[in-house]
Amino acid sequence: MEEVYNFSVDPDQLPGDFGRYTVDHLFGDIWCREELDRRDRRLLTIGVLAALGQASLLEIQFDSALANGELTTDQVRELTIHLAHYVGWPLATQVNTAAEKVIARRTPKEPA
Repeated sequence: MEEVYNFSVDPDQLPGDFGRYTVDHLFGDIWCREELDRRDRRLLTIGVLAALGQASLLEIQFDSALANGELTTDQVRELTIHLAHYVGWPLATQVNTAAEKVIARRTPKEPA
């Protein structure tokens, strides 16, 4: 989870077993399989989250993709344009908003 998202969650601090399954299985097994690299998995995840309208989770994906060097700022913006034509404009607006929030946070501010 740390490698994928640059943060982790201690499943022992969460109630029930759901958190443990998420951390151990999803990040310990699924994201580590060799048939797709991390960038491919990231792109698939972004597409699914876009189709579901999950803007807050898209911010995590975009931030992680940029931080890990899996995507450039231009590629993130290109993703929003491409996805708009597949998920629909209303959902793509949320994708674009999430992308631009992350890009704005990560762009150094010029001195006034």
